[in-house]
Amino acid sequence: EDKPFNFLQILCEGVIAGGAAGVVVETALYPIDTIKTRLQAARAGSQIQWKGLYSGLGGNLVGVLPASALFVGIYEPTKRKLLDMFPENLSAVAHLTAGAVGGLGASLIRVPTEVVKQRMQTGQFRTAPDAVRLIVAKEGFRGLFAGYGSFLLRDLPFDAIQFCIYEQLRIGYKLMAKRELKDPENALIGAFAGAITGAITTPLDVLKTRLMIQGQTKQYSGIVSCAKTILREEGPGAFLKGIEPRVLWIGIGGSIFFGVLEKTKSVLAERSSRKAALAEKDE
Repeated sequence: EDKPFNFLQILCEGVIAGGAAGVVVETALYPIDTIKTRLQAARAGSQIQWKGLYSGLGGNLVGVLPASALFVGIYEPTKRKLLDMFPENLSAVAHLTAGAVGGLGASLIRVPTEVVKQRMQTGQFRTAPDAVRLIVAKEGFRGLFAGYGSFLLRDLPFDAIQFCIYEQLRIGYKLMAKRELKDPENALIGAFAGAITGAITTPLDVLKTRLMIQGQTKQYSGIVSCAKTILREEGPGAFLKGIEPRVLWIGIGGSIFFGVLEKTKSVLAERSSRKAALAEKDE
């Protein structure tokens, strides 16, 4: 944290670390995400399909890689800049703000990826190219951004809260331990941050899922309409549909994501330090 601010280096390291972490998490935990989506999409009395739990993974990774890379690529330099601007006792505000800014930028890739993924998970399409082609043909380009408002309503608080909890816990742990954290410790903190945030934002996730998968049926006209319809037809318990796999998925995902993220960042930082040391010797 004491090194001079180098925007390009922090951006590049963030892009590489974020992309690597995102792909590892998505591949490892995709079946749990599929189960969660199908639980949330199911109306009262309908059966859950347990086949094809990896349906749509390939097409999803095409979006997850740049989205994760873009998120961390925006988050890291934004966080560093805000930490330089804010007093130490407002570091949580810097982390919250950086998480929201990163999420906003990444949403331009995340939303179309999520729309295609969830429609494939619920059996509407067999392949990602078919999904994109047919969604655009039937609903227009806007169809790829179905549920964009609900996605932001879920993901901006989610990103802000998760990264703030994670960063604040790391700061507190480092102060107590009086040393740098080890990889398993980063992973454990990431799991806790992910699980808590996942549970808190489940109702928003249910709204986002229903709006994204409705397609041309247009059962809901927006976020408020969706919330009212679910409450009227299924009761308040429906807003917690899929909470168990969601908390499990995001808890384990947080462990893997932050573990891979911090390890990749440390490897890249060591590599940069070695290059700088060699450059100084040559001079």
